[in-house]
Amino acid sequence: MLILLKTDASRKEIETVKNRVTELGFTPHEIPGVQRVAIGITGNKAKVDSEIFLTLPGVVDCVSVSKPFKLVSRDFKPEQTVVAVGKGSFGGKEIGIIAGPCSVESRSQILEVAELVKSAGAKFLRGGAFKPRTSPYAFQGLKLEGLEYLKEAAERTGLSVVTEVKDAETLSLVAEHSDILQIGARNMYNFSLLEKAGELGKPVLLKRSFAATIEELLMAAEYILSKGNYNVILCERGIRTFETYTRNTLDLNAVPLIKKLSHLPIIVDPSHGTGAWDLVPPLAQAAIVAGADGLMMEVHLHPEAALSDGFQSLKPDTFLRLMNSLRSAAELVGRTMP
Repeated sequence: MLILLKTDASRKEIETVKNRVTELGFTPHEIPGVQRVAIGITGNKAKVDSEIFLTLPGVVDCVSVSKPFKLVSRDFKPEQTVVAVGKGSFGGKEIGIIAGPCSVESRSQILEVAELVKSAGAKFLRGGAFKPRTSPYAFQGLKLEGLEYLKEAAERTGLSVVTEVKDAETLSLVAEHSDILQIGARNMYNFSLLEKAGELGKPVLLKRSFAATIEELLMAAEYILSKGNYNVILCERGIRTFETYTRNTLDLNAVPLIKKLSHLPIIVDPSHGTGAWDLVPPLAQAAIVAGADGLMMEVHLHPEAALSDGFQSLKPDTFLRLMNSLRSAAELVGRTMP
């Protein structure tokens, strides 16, 4: 249920409603809006009687929400959420660009890439320090050493760091060294990790799993929001289909559909979505035209020598050209590039 208050509702009236929700054994979620404040209710197993709240001062209406995902839906919050991090944001007019290598391989590597992506306009630096890999023999990342290199790169360039959280045990460590916690495709169903990330309160980039439906992605985000963390960025990174020419099938349908269903910003990862560097530019452009709030792209100084995902990584000159071409795509849909 969504409780709508008057446009001039006082703080006392808002708190009265929230206290009544708590007394009933439910959880209130205050959702500030452009025109009015709304209070969402979660934790109820059955329909709540709206008459309980309609008699309270400041309340004008109660709206039933039928979708299984409550807090992430546009029924709860019609206005677009903007997640601001450092000097950039996701969900506003400007397209958020996250770029960097798949893995942090050395101090010099990440420092050089950071300077490169910043010069091209990116405001967010990606790089894996803890790498969950399919094979236990594959490169697993530099771990704490990698996190320290990322933090140094951020301090030198002013970029915000996005790096993956592998498990709950290393969550706090990663949070100390990053600005956005990335929960990867393999962990989208790790509900205990989602809840802990929600309790931590730090911005979360949630990637869609290989075979997840859009509703399952939104329900995963609901776990994070239900713990009080509303700074969630969704990411379409391709799903597995019968197609074998690409690593995954980039589902651009998800972008406008999610924007219709949810107020959360959504970005696209064309690197993992295709697994081929030469397919990244056209799909990056298509993602922006489809309505994506940002892009996440892999950039490597020497992709042929990369310890992971070299074939889908952009070389510096290709990345620079792509960033310039994306400005035209952004203008088509009334957006701007950094």
